[in-house]
Amino acid sequence: MNKVLIIDDDKELCTLIKRSILSENIEADFCNTGKEGLQKLKEKKYQLVILDVMMPGMDGFETLEKIRKENSLPILMFTAKNDSASKVRGLRAGADDYLTKPFDMDELIARIISLIRRYTRFNQQDGTAQQLEFDGLKIDIENRSITTENGTFELPPKEFDLLLYCAKHQGKILTKQQIYEEVWGEEYFYDDSNIMAIISRLRKKLEVNPGNPKYIQTIKGIGYRFNKEV
Repeated sequence: MNKVLIIDDDKELCTLIKRSILSENIEADFCNTGKEGLQKLKEKKYQLVILDVMMPGMDGFETLEKIRKENSLPILMFTAKNDSASKVRGLRAGADDYLTKPFDMDELIARIISLIRRYTRFNQQDGTAQQLEFDGLKIDIENRSITTENGTFELPPKEFDLLLYCAKHQGKILTKQQIYEEVWGEEYFYDDSNIMAIISRLRKKLEVNPGNPKYIQTIKGIGYRFNKEV
């Protein structure tokens, strides 16, 4: 059974989420501070973290940064309504998705299921190639890791899924809609902030010169393309 960790100081909301996702065969633990959440992650294995931005003491952003130093599991953040700055900051710091409060419980459940499914999807053995190699970059599909001149390391789920999708279609121009619907598994609503934030994070990790990317190239006004020359 998949297990989720909820880090939110709203105890009633945590209890409600725990009860709601149990019907989807997903268990949940919850804690009310970032410090407690970090300790839980050391003690147990989870498939997803739900993290609130606004918490007393260590806030969601600081907690997110500390989690990302040790763990690449999916992270869904709760932000305040119309707080676009928090959404962008969370995505750039390593969050995989966000949901604004108040939210619809069915939508939350759908996002939880989608994130967990995509996190585990490429670990399944299906007889396909488990590694992709390019000039200076190796993508290990089975272990969800990459190797560059800086060593071997894991990427957060959305970053890995986006990179893999582009790499599997090397040389093909992919629209933002195609990328969004493949990586997020949702209908595209012309919100490019998620894609742009993840592309920016990937370039900082993969590129010698992020301003002149070698791997994922921007096709102005259309989308992106994984360089066919690498």
